[in-house]
Amino acid sequence: MTRVQQAQVIPLDRGDRQRKPAQEGPAVEPTPIRPTPAVEPATGLRGAVADALGFARRRLTGDYTVDQFGFDPDLTETLLLPPLRAVYRKWFRVEVTGAENLPATGGALVVSNHSGTLPWDALMTAVAVKDNRDRYLRMLGADLVFQTPLLGALARKSGQTLACNPDAEQLLRSGELVGVWPEGFKGIGKPFADRYKLQRFGRGGFVSAALRTGVPIVPCSIVGAEEIYPKIGDLKPLARLLGLPYFPITPLFPLLGPLGAIPLPSKWHIHFGPPVPTAEYAADDDPMLLFTLTDQIRETIQQTLYRMLNQRGNPFLG
Repeated sequence: MTRVQQAQVIPLDRGDRQRKPAQEGPAVEPTPIRPTPAVEPATGLRGAVADALGFARRRLTGDYTVDQFGFDPDLTETLLLPPLRAVYRKWFRVEVTGAENLPATGGALVVSNHSGTLPWDALMTAVAVKDNRDRYLRMLGADLVFQTPLLGALARKSGQTLACNPDAEQLLRSGELVGVWPEGFKGIGKPFADRYKLQRFGRGGFVSAALRTGVPIVPCSIVGAEEIYPKIGDLKPLARLLGLPYFPITPLFPLLGPLGAIPLPSKWHIHFGPPVPTAEYAADDDPMLLFTLTDQIRETIQQTLYRMLNQRGNPFLG
């Protein structure tokens, strides 16, 4: 009678019916479990498309905020800042120093020289503040800005408001960084022969706003803007006809038409100086104090401009 030998039963691991007994070969080490890599934000074209679709969705659903002055951070960040940032980095190649003098939080008044025939300096300063301190600069603009179709609406959307003390004080009390260019049209419209020579700073209204709110004043000096449109003449009859403070003549405009309106690619340097405190003088409307502080800020900016000009080389090569 044939003797049937009982086969040895080898227990199988749960869920693994192909594994061999340990005694028949070397142990098989389990494959290490690798963590799922984090999904990185889309960049390049995919990122741009995603941002555009996200922006369109927010506009259609109303998922964005606008403050009482008309400032729209979503539109500013998505549509307005990117092209300005390209000009800032690639065309004017702006260098910034003293950004640490801008407060990280709370209100402050940034006071700067004004030049360049068109106010590119205000726009580049706003980009500098955003990129170096991640804060929006709420700029004070002239009446002409808000009276111009389309430009006025875009100015409001980007955070600008009328250059008047009530608006400035309200923004400062709410903890905003406010930018002002006291030279006004006298600054940006001066002839090329007077470049980097500060014009009169008005009646000290900006100092009054800072005193009433107790915020520091940060002097800002900009070198490079004077060379973008060298103004060599002014067609005053045409300016009056169009309701403009001046109609500039430059080496390229109006000779080359629209091409002459392209700014020359000068190298820029923006410097933010140490803040001037005003808290100890809060709500003091003494005319002599206003005059003294206004003159102090103006002289600080002027001397800084002279020092920066002495240190720079070719205005287009930097």
